[in-house]
Amino acid sequence: MSDHTETEDHDLGLSHDLPTIFTRRRALGFLSAAGLTAALAACGADTSSGSSATTTPQSPGGGGQGGSSASVGDGEIPEETGGPYPADGTNGVNVLTESGIVRSDLRPSFGGASGVADGVPLTFSLTVIDVSSADDPGSALAGAAVYAWHCDREGRYSMYDDEIAGENYLRGVQECDADGTVTFTSIFPACYAGRWPHIHFEVYPSLDDATSASNRLRTSQLALPEDACAEVYATDGYDQSVRNLQQVSLDSDNVFSDGYSLQLATVTGSVAAGYTASLRVPV
Repeated sequence: MSDHTETEDHDLGLSHDLPTIFTRRRALGFLSAAGLTAALAACGADTSSGSSATTTPQSPGGGGQGGSSASVGDGEIPEETGGPYPADGTNGVNVLTESGIVRSDLRPSFGGASGVADGVPLTFSLTVIDVSSADDPGSALAGAAVYAWHCDREGRYSMYDDEIAGENYLRGVQECDADGTVTFTSIFPACYAGRWPHIHFEVYPSLDDATSASNRLRTSQLALPEDACAEVYATDGYDQSVRNLQQVSLDSDNVFSDGYSLQLATVTGSVAAGYTASLRVPV
């Protein structure tokens, strides 16, 4: 189990300390100006109980514009850090250039890796909306591409954590359909120490552009609702997520604390049947 706590080597130093010193806006601005990659993180999942849940986003006091930078307009999903484990070429490896990365099922590794991520089933959909279009604001961004990644049930990131450095599961790219939607089959991510359960994603203009982070239109994160997290973490395999969830909240999380209404997914389902999450992504 990797908790990604402050005592681990890959979380020490300036990139670890900045989020606790500055607000997210100042941290991102500072790191961008310095030409550095911001270092925050993401979350994983398994089964047992048969309870069901339907969760709809609620607006926090922050007004929903948390983390937006000067280049992000009102109503657009906030720009966020990709964290220290993006595998998009900005921090070491670049999985985006590997054959097999374009896929809908994120659970198995691909290429020369053979691992499969265990956990409570989660299907999540992102619908990319072009709100900046002068001709047709609010139209679906058909043909765009989305790269999504998150941690496993133990809170580890493939390609980075020592135990699974040779795996590349829980990462994938898809092209948006005519409705601007991509749908991934995955597992419910864990809650590791210091972060609210979440999924990272990057939006690109097209599949051809989704090979280099320099082409991305937006980097953001999807937040998972507390009631669904509590149900999942009561099952085998998520033991440490129970404690970690008790020690963090959306309002204290160093990414979502300044507003999360545009990032909190709508989640339905149960541990027995699996969960479905959806989020509108206006860019």
